[in-house]
Amino acid sequence: MSNLGSLVQQTADRVAAQQVGVVVAGLAGGAVEIRGAGRTGGPDGGVPGPGTLFEIGSVTKVFTSLALARQVLTGSAALDEPLSAALADALPAGAAVPARGGKAIRLRHLATHTSGLPRLPAGTRLPALLHPRRPDPYARCTSDALLAGLARTRLRAAPGRSFRYSDLGAGLLGLALAHRAGTGYEELVAREVCGPLGLADTVVTVGGERSARLAQGHTPGGRPVPGWRLADLAGAGALRSTAADLVVLLRAQLASGREREAPLSPAIALTREVRHRVNPFAWTHLGWLGHRLHAHQGGHLQIWHNGGTGGFRSFVAFDPEKQVGVVVLVNTRRSADAAGTALLRRLQNEFATAAG
Repeated sequence: MSNLGSLVQQTADRVAAQQVGVVVAGLAGGAVEIRGAGRTGGPDGGVPGPGTLFEIGSVTKVFTSLALARQVLTGSAALDEPLSAALADALPAGAAVPARGGKAIRLRHLATHTSGLPRLPAGTRLPALLHPRRPDPYARCTSDALLAGLARTRLRAAPGRSFRYSDLGAGLLGLALAHRAGTGYEELVAREVCGPLGLADTVVTVGGERSARLAQGHTPGGRPVPGWRLADLAGAGALRSTAADLVVLLRAQLASGREREAPLSPAIALTREVRHRVNPFAWTHLGWLGHRLHAHQGGHLQIWHNGGTGGFRSFVAFDPEKQVGVVVLVNTRRSADAAGTALLRRLQNEFATAAG
C-alpha cells in the first residue's frame, strides 16, 4: 500500500506542473493529508496550503442543495414545491415561471438539473464569461433581472423528464431558498451548512484576514484575472472555500449513515436518497453527480462535483462505500478533474481494506 501523504503530494506536484498553484487533499480510512504545490499568486505569496481560499465555482451547488435538504427537514420547504410558489411574492409584475407539458418546475428539479431550464440566463454567453478582462461577468444577474427573464425563457424539456445541466436553475434555487429564509444567499449557507459543520472559511465575500489568504486566479496562459461574485446567481457558483473546509464537508459525507450523531447527517442522507437516472451508469442526487465504474474498472462508486470560474477550477469526490475522498483546488482556468479522478481511483484500489 502506498503512503497517503506521498500519493497526495505526487498528485499536487503533477498538477502544479500544468497550473499556477494547487492544493490536493486525500481522505482514506480516517486519515487525511493535505498538500500544496506551485504558488498562490495572491497577497501572501508562497505555496498554497490548507487555509488558502479558492473560488470553487459549481461545487457551490452542493452547498445550495444541502441548504435545501435542511429546509425540507425543518418543514420550511418541500422537494415538490413549485418554484412559482417559492418565489410567489418576489416575481416582478408580468413575470412568470415557465412550464412545459403541463408540468411545473419544482425545487427538486432545480437541484437535480431536471428543470428543463437552459444552462445560462438569457443573454449570457459562455465565451464572454471567460474573457480575461471581464471583472464580474454575472454582475447583471440581479434577482430582478433573473426573475424578469423567466417570462421569456423556454424550457428545453418538461420538468423532471431529463438531465440538462443548468447554472440558471441552481442559481434560482439559491435565490428562492434565501428569499424564503428572509436573508441573503451567503447568510443562508452560513446558517444551514457552514455553521453546523464548523466551516470557518466558506464564504462569498472575502474580507479581513481572509483577503491575505485568497489565491489569485489565472487564465491557462498564466495571466491574472479578476474574481467572480455572480450577483444573485450566487447559488450556482459564488462560494470561496479552502481544502481544510472541504475536507470537513467530505468527512461529514463519509460519516452520514455510519455515525448517528454526525453533523448534518439527516440532510446529507436526504441529498443522496433523491436520485435521477441519467444513463445505466450515472445519475444525479441533490447537488451531487454520481456514477459507478464498470466491473472491469473495479465497480467503484464515485460521487462528485467539479467547478470553474474565470481563473479557478475545483474537483471534489468521494466513495462512501470505501470511505475515501479527494479535493483538488487550482488557481488556473484549466481542469484538474483527471488528476482528481486518478487519485480517487488509486485510493479506492489501495485503501479499501483500511477503510473497512
